[in-house]
Amino acid sequence: MDTAEEKVISEESVAGGIFREILYLLLKIVAIATAIVVIFTFIFGVFRYADNAMLPAVKDGDLVFYYRLRNSYAASDLVVLNYQGKEQVRRVIATAGDVVDITEDGLTINGAPQQEHQIYEKTQRYDTGVDFPIKLQEGQIFVLGDSRENASDSRVYGAVDVKDTKGKVMTIVRRRGF
Repeated sequence: MDTAEEKVISEESVAGGIFREILYLLLKIVAIATAIVVIFTFIFGVFRYADNAMLPAVKDGDLVFYYRLRNSYAASDLVVLNYQGKEQVRRVIATAGDVVDITEDGLTINGAPQQEHQIYEKTQRYDTGVDFPIKLQEGQIFVLGDSRENASDSRVYGAVDVKDTKGKVMTIVRRRGF
């Protein structure tokens, strides 16, 4: 072979090598994007919170990350659920077997008055909604918003079936000012 043919073959092999590298990079990007979509579709969830019912814990505009595979909750956990087509974050107040009552004196669980340090408003009944006291059955939780005076929560729609929750809140990212 003469040098002109060698130069053409060499340029073709370089071009083919670059093409393979670009194709390999694109396949990596597609694989990573697919993994992220699968993870945030089936394992984790994220949404922008658009409500003031959980002030000061969760504010309007915050990003809420939650774990979808959690199916048991404890008191004080934050959960994500749907109510009337809108995603909500609410605090678990009571679990299966507990008796929840709201009287003039405030919130009682199993006859014990509750002192909630992160709640700055008195817990009161709404004029309409659930009749108290309410005993939670197996697989149910009772949830309240931290801003007790203006939250749509279990005082309105009753006990929530655990199977109807979307997951447990893992972290909240403040978005204000971005």
